[in-house]
Amino acid sequence: MNRKYLLRSLMLSLLVLTALTARADRGWRLVWQENFRGRTMNTSEWEKIGRGRVPWNKYMSPADSLYALRRGRMVLRGVRNGHLAGDTARYLTGGIRTRRTFTLGKIEIRARLGEARGAWPAFWLLPDGKWPDGGEIDIMEHLNSDSIAYQTVHSYYTYVLRHYDTPPQSATGVIRRGRFNTYAVEMYRDSLVFRINDRRTFAYPRLPGRESEKQFVFDRNAYHLLLDMQIGGPWVGKATPGDYPVEMEIDWVRYYRQRK
Repeated sequence: MNRKYLLRSLMLSLLVLTALTARADRGWRLVWQENFRGRTMNTSEWEKIGRGRVPWNKYMSPADSLYALRRGRMVLRGVRNGHLAGDTARYLTGGIRTRRTFTLGKIEIRARLGEARGAWPAFWLLPDGKWPDGGEIDIMEHLNSDSIAYQTVHSYYTYVLRHYDTPPQSATGVIRRGRFNTYAVEMYRDSLVFRINDRRTFAYPRLPGRESEKQFVFDRNAYHLLLDMQIGGPWVGKATPGDYPVEMEIDWVRYYRQRK
């Protein structure tokens, strides 16, 4: 082994060790992960999202053409509907939800997002029960071909009582378009902390004296993780048919708990 190669190898090893040490210093312990290594979706862990009547799920479909496992990645597609007889939806989208639920801890998703006019991919946490009483945590929402992603908190306090700014319920972070990015939320008893590519974007704290207004309910509920491709709606705007099909690739999902 020549001296130059040896030096480069040592430097690389040092960088990897430094990164691993920094992660360990933050006190997180990996307790569950999904690497999508199989040939078919693990139905003991995941289920397809059914169709509903609101913008985010009105095009959901279980059609196999919307789902694929490719090179260790889950692929979710959005397409124009030109081949499903009896389905009058203009578009069809794929989405999956965990059967398990998550409580306090950290969730990370590494993914590459496709771009199309009207495309609205999202990664988010939703509990069972009546919305918005249990809260909703949007880890990532992306619109069209933006160079930013949105991260948002919804609850009775923000949606019904309309407290959007005390504290701020949303922020954006820059993403690398066309490349893989990592999106995360850390769930504590007194706050939610959001990150993109390990850089903090914003935090949503518990405010004292607001219990009766349901300002912070995120430590009381267990949440399913939803990963889905959405198309169209008042926020993202109309879809451009010529931009489809579109897809996103999810490399992995990880869930950590704090070390005691």
